[in-house]
Amino acid sequence: MKGARDVAVRVLVRIEKEQAFAAAALEAELARVADLDARDRALATELVYGTLRVAPWLEARIAPHAPRGTAKLDALVRACLTLAAYQLYFLRVPAFAAVNEAVQAVREARGARVAAFANAVLRRVAVQASELRAPEGQGAQLLEDATVDSTPEWLRDALERSLGKADARAFLRCAVEPPAVALRVEGAIERASERDAWVDRLRAAAPEASVEPGRASPLAILVRGGGKPQKLPGFSEGAWSVQEEGSQVAALALGARPGETVLDACAGRGNKTALLARAVGADGAVDACDASPAKLERLGNELARVGLRARSTFAVDWSVGSGEVTGSYDRVLVDAPCSGIGTLRRRPEIALRRKPDDLGALARAQGAIARQAATHVRPGGTLAYVVCSVLREEGEAVVVSLLEALPDFDAKEPSFRLLPHIQGTDGYFVAKLVRR
Repeated sequence: MKGARDVAVRVLVRIEKEQAFAAAALEAELARVADLDARDRALATELVYGTLRVAPWLEARIAPHAPRGTAKLDALVRACLTLAAYQLYFLRVPAFAAVNEAVQAVREARGARVAAFANAVLRRVAVQASELRAPEGQGAQLLEDATVDSTPEWLRDALERSLGKADARAFLRCAVEPPAVALRVEGAIERASERDAWVDRLRAAAPEASVEPGRASPLAILVRGGGKPQKLPGFSEGAWSVQEEGSQVAALALGARPGETVLDACAGRGNKTALLARAVGADGAVDACDASPAKLERLGNELARVGLRARSTFAVDWSVGSGEVTGSYDRVLVDAPCSGIGTLRRRPEIALRRKPDDLGALARAQGAIARQAATHVRPGGTLAYVVCSVLREEGEAVVVSLLEALPDFDAKEPSFRLLPHIQGTDGYFVAKLVRR
């Protein structure tokens, strides 16, 4: 337990002090402790993500026992307290073990005086947790309630406006269960049987893991408990790639066909670019753009790994112009920068960082990017607008503004959302506009 807890504390401190993302910080910290076994690695992951999901709820229960509250606590002390509280409320760790480990960590880092404070606080929290904690096997409801209650009020309101009250709560409840790792089978876009073959091969290679076909994407395989995916057979050969299933669906929704010319306007590290390049085939072409040259370099490496290439790559800030992009395209994909609210189940720190004012600024930027990219859609061509958010402010509201600003475009197909509690994917909004 101590090794897993130490890793989790370091990750939580980095998230607070460096504004690091949980996934990247956890991967880096786990890489530093190569001798940590699979069970402790899984526990460290559970401690990090579980604590982040309900951190405000936990702090509300710690605060009454801290004379000066929790806001001014040292980042390491706060991490030790919230981590121990998470164990006390939700993991059924014996109280003496959770408290003693946390107090010892504080003593080693901050001395006996601060450790005495931590001990006094956590012993009171332990009593409270023993009184509130649900009976064995009935703790799921408490965790769901804590997850919903930890969501900022402005975000709960925005979700209810966008999804309705029941779906908003269901969306937030999905954060309780860690998502599967999604793979994209490279050959499945040409041969549907390719995915089934890889499901069988991966099951044989990792019999302890759950390996199932995806529900929303015909290219997806979902893996749980398989360890680091890059160590599974097929990755080094370029037979499959790691790509979240909803991201696959969003790229497939563009409808790219063999022989077409496609622009991936906000390509990032290239997952959607690779799928589009596979879809248009050798007779087609895909150009990829991103504001970050470093991401474009990674994109090129990833495409090469799976035997693909982009015709051209351009470093473009669409908010100020088209840069070196001059041509017109059959299809343009705009996977616009957004709040990331659709990814809460794998990036719970987002709920703690986003502010209500962010939505207006993001919507303006999304509209500006999409309008500029739309100038490169040929007559009769298609523009797909995608965000990994489920909020109306970043979805329907942006599309309405686009249709007002682009009078030669029509929305000939209904927009749609992907939702974790329905499709099993991250949350996405997808709209397609056709140029007359």
